[in-house]
Amino acid sequence: MKNSIVCFGEIVWDQFKDASILGGAPLNVAYHLHAAGWPVHIVSRVGDDELGWKTLQAIKKLGLPVTTIQQDSDLPTGRVLVTLDVNNEPSFEIAAPAAWDTIQAEPVLSQLADAPFHLLFGTLAQRNETSRSALHRLLKKADTTFYDVNLRPPYTKPELVHASLQVANVVKVNREELMSLADWFMEGKKGLIEDMGRDLLVSFDLSLLAVTDGERGAQLITRDERVEHRGFQVKVADPVGSGDAFFAGLINGYLSGLPLADCLQQANRQGAWVASQQGATPAYPQTGKE
Repeated sequence: MKNSIVCFGEIVWDQFKDASILGGAPLNVAYHLHAAGWPVHIVSRVGDDELGWKTLQAIKKLGLPVTTIQQDSDLPTGRVLVTLDVNNEPSFEIAAPAAWDTIQAEPVLSQLADAPFHLLFGTLAQRNETSRSALHRLLKKADTTFYDVNLRPPYTKPELVHASLQVANVVKVNREELMSLADWFMEGKKGLIEDMGRDLLVSFDLSLLAVTDGERGAQLITRDERVEHRGFQVKVADPVGSGDAFFAGLINGYLSGLPLADCLQQANRQGAWVASQQGATPAYPQTGKE
């Protein structure tokens, strides 16, 4: 029987020029892991407001459990203003404070009891001490920990990233984020992506580092192996959530014991498929995943 995967962090509504779409990296990853057959728990917090109740109903329609999603009587459900540049690259303006800033650990720990679980987390949800403390309590009990660096200035400060890297087993960064980490933690040492990546992996004793690089694909790095894949060419409909789909595909392959090359191909295929669809949680074809 598979261990459950706890996906911790923000649930938000991504507000585009002409639409509002439910999102947040933990929710997006949970959706794709659930589609792959993993039992998931989404640990987050929404407002006890109209948008909060709409959020819970929308998540249920995705087929996901909501029992570990809390409601806050004071703070509103999270929102993010998303704008796309001429290259279809998104930028984000994140509302603060939001309900997901005050996630509580005790209700989650009570539900999980002593059952083993893996844990996915990011940096953004640690911007407030309350949620950060809840995450630390869960990290102490987790088996494998998966960390998506996912920098969102000004909320993702170096000290938060450093502490997260110290407790992570598997980490995902993109090229630009890796450059920032090199400035912060490796005395600004720059060079080939694979060299910077291996330095980061060794410095923080990681089991696996994934570095994504947009249209150039991605690579996976361990102490003993490095594999790369050029990705899949698709017509991009909406890039938001493709990185989350990539990470979900990687997590699925890694926990299933697949060879690194197969893990990376699976992750790239899933990320590309989501980029070709509208929204971060598109319906999977009835005949199986793309």
